[in-house]
Amino acid sequence: MSKEMQSSEKKETPRRLPPWFKVRMPGGPGFIQLHNLLRSGELHTVCEEAHCPNVGECWERGTATFMILGDVCTRRCGFCNVQTGKPTWNDPLEPLRVANQVKAMGLRHAVVTSVDRDDLPDYGASAFVGVVRSIRMLAPECKIELLTPDFRGQEMPLAKVIHEKPDVFNHNVETVPRLYPIARRGSQFLRSARVLKTAKEMGGPDVVTKSGLMVGLGESFEEMVETIGLLREHKVQVLTVGQYLRPTENHLPVVRYWHPDEFAALEQAAYDLGFESVAAGPLVRSSYHADQNLPEGKRAESLIA
Repeated sequence: MSKEMQSSEKKETPRRLPPWFKVRMPGGPGFIQLHNLLRSGELHTVCEEAHCPNVGECWERGTATFMILGDVCTRRCGFCNVQTGKPTWNDPLEPLRVANQVKAMGLRHAVVTSVDRDDLPDYGASAFVGVVRSIRMLAPECKIELLTPDFRGQEMPLAKVIHEKPDVFNHNVETVPRLYPIARRGSQFLRSARVLKTAKEMGGPDVVTKSGLMVGLGESFEEMVETIGLLREHKVQVLTVGQYLRPTENHLPVVRYWHPDEFAALEQAAYDLGFESVAAGPLVRSSYHADQNLPEGKRAESLIA
């Protein structure tokens, strides 16, 4: 890498987005149609709740990441725009409504995530089970990717989810271990890593394990490579890496914006460490092109039926 790429971390918050962050504003016919579909089904998406920069592109393609168990999280991560508080949402019919939406959209690869629900006895695992069963009943050809919380590291909730054999089990570690106290309060890196390893051991070859990282909070290139290596040691097969973008002034500041060449170097380092599929780039998010960022045997032939 060049000296420019290896420049030391800046102390001040960068004021202007680099040119490679330009994205098309949402509002096309596909976006509007999907927006109306989701609203009619009273469903939440992480695309909206997390202010994802790819919402326009993904919704125009007819893809979305469903967020179950409401839109109020029991944890307060320093980077996340999902509201924190005491959740009240617990609709037993939600899994069926998600499956109906998956069928209506003709999806071949559905991504389902949730807020942290530390208030529930099984931390929300039963809701994921319900979604998998409902999709398999109404849209049996659709591949299912679950992006779950850490279930407080408890094996029984995780076992319930893995027993359903989702095609992909995804749990994002988000950042390097050193930054957990400021970025992921209430979470632990090694606990998350163990969840991923246990999921692979429980699911075997039927379940692909996946995790996501972001840069821009003050981590070094060396720390990122070390963290990627730790994920590989914990049996993670698929990796995504993207740039953190500050949602509001109340969230953690961006220390610096990483150059696309640095993302390319991280992607190569991950492949060198043995990952089967890697997507790294400024606008990459965990669910971005999720149907394609998988090992060959798990990739959907076409997203929309």
